[in-house]
Amino acid sequence: MEDDRNTTFTYENYDKKNSTEDQYNMKVEFIMHVTTCTIISIGLPLTLVTIFALYSLVRKDHVAPIYVINLLITDLFQLCCLIVLESGSLGIVLLIYHCLLPTSVGFMVCVSLERYLVIAHPLWYRFRRTIKISVAVCVVVWVIPPVFFFVVLPLVGSSVALIIFSFFFIIPFPLFIFFLVGTLRALSASVSVSSDEKRRIVGILVLVLLIYTFLFLPAIIFFLSAARVAQSKDLGVLSFMFVKLSPLADLSLYIFIRKDIVGKFLSAVCCCKMESNGNDEPAVNVDDI
Repeated sequence: MEDDRNTTFTYENYDKKNSTEDQYNMKVEFIMHVTTCTIISIGLPLTLVTIFALYSLVRKDHVAPIYVINLLITDLFQLCCLIVLESGSLGIVLLIYHCLLPTSVGFMVCVSLERYLVIAHPLWYRFRRTIKISVAVCVVVWVIPPVFFFVVLPLVGSSVALIIFSFFFIIPFPLFIFFLVGTLRALSASVSVSSDEKRRIVGILVLVLLIYTFLFLPAIIFFLSAARVAQSKDLGVLSFMFVKLSPLADLSLYIFIRKDIVGKFLSAVCCCKMESNGNDEPAVNVDDI
């Protein structure tokens, strides 16, 4: 009789524990759903407006910020995939979304590399930079992730593919740091670049590094973690939510692309009046790259 009471007590505790976990999971799913819907509702129209604004710069004979435009296009596709995923449809859409994440990181590397080259190696960049090369780089960045997911992944298996996928995401981190440090060194020795343009260049490099560090790096660390115990589930959900925020963060790059608004923005942040451009020394033309 006593054993029956103990068994009944154990079952009741088990049911209560499962009920508590189910309620907690439902709350987490609800918060994720509301947050994702908010990201989509804000990011989708703003991304479309920003792409149109950058396209208007090209029509005004400005140098096309081709890598930033492609980065925003990947963000637009990510937001569209999130709409489908939130409706309950997974399958191929989830795979496409995973393909878009390394594509987005690839274009972030291109943006930082371009800013580094235009300051650290201006002559080489001026003669090597052509539309054909830019288009070829964009095609490579767009093609590599689908080839990996649809060709390499079925051949090597999920465990090996996860290592390769994580390694691909780790590589940009030292590159971002190298581009930032190299650009700062080149700007410190440069006398032909105005203070306004120095702030714009450094602002873009710092912003890209911050976006990668705070939004992508936590998810990479989570996937590389060997001890995936139950306590790490919340970390995985949180890190994945950070990745979803990346399309909103990428929109801030437009502030540093537009020369007419970056001065006002930086003045508001620094609470000081920016120095005016000097007329006795020619400035390096790095506008709207």
